[in-house]
Amino acid sequence: MTIEASDQMFKRSVKEHWYVRYSEASFPAVQKGWVLPTNRWYDFDPFILMAEDWFKKGTFSDHPHRGFQTITYVIDGRLEHIDNAGGHDILEPGDMQYMNAGWGAVHAEEGVEDDIAHTLQLWLNLPSELKNSPTSYQTVYSEDAPVVEFEGGSIKVFSGDIAGVTGPLMSAVPITMSEILLENGGAYELILPENHNAFLYVLSGDLDFGESYVNLQKHGVATLTFQETGDVTNPSSLKIKSNSRRSKVLVYSGAPIREEVVAYGPFVMNTMEEIQQAFRDFQAGKFGKIGSNSK
Repeated sequence: MTIEASDQMFKRSVKEHWYVRYSEASFPAVQKGWVLPTNRWYDFDPFILMAEDWFKKGTFSDHPHRGFQTITYVIDGRLEHIDNAGGHDILEPGDMQYMNAGWGAVHAEEGVEDDIAHTLQLWLNLPSELKNSPTSYQTVYSEDAPVVEFEGGSIKVFSGDIAGVTGPLMSAVPITMSEILLENGGAYELILPENHNAFLYVLSGDLDFGESYVNLQKHGVATLTFQETGDVTNPSSLKIKSNSRRSKVLVYSGAPIREEVVAYGPFVMNTMEEIQQAFRDFQAGKFGKIGSNSK
């Protein structure tokens, strides 16, 4: 059943908004921008950062992770993924890939052949009790995410319970991820748990958001108001309206973890001692190796 917005429901507004700034990178990387910058973990909790990258093969070869999750969305080009659980896949535009690094992941993310891969990668924190959880990977192809159509547009649900459907992503902690398409003049009221911290990123077009109708265009980012002490079972609503022929926005949400974050290189833990242990374990070969399921 689709939840309809009511007068008693918490109405979300835009808290902060900005536009991504990009910098050129050295070959085989091409360009990079920070959708969520790296120094605001407390504000974005449970999200740590989001990077937008354009890159060719050889940029993100074998590398380790521990203590967090990633959600990688392919905007353009093809992305080849290979990991230490024996996984191998090629993702195309609109596909996404989830990784729970947990105890220890080793993977590579590369452009295919001569493609320039254009991706968004979100780092999502794990609570302390899950930082040593088993490593896992999941690909969600664009066509496998349910789509709900409405007058003036549609919503594709990758994760969470939204618009009466459930996304296929099985994350270690509950989150929502949706992709909303709107025609010119199209409007939609997105329903999210009221205690979820949330942000959005405009992929194309011109849109107004929230109770104050804050306008954002392509490359625009916004964080949203929420009820941190609220109940996950209580819904909240976000108004979205398109002012252009073809508007697309991604919206992510999750409940804050509110634990100490120590991020260093490819690891996200709760203490510096845990970071040092992660480096020792990786250097000792305990993470296993890419292309196999040995750990």
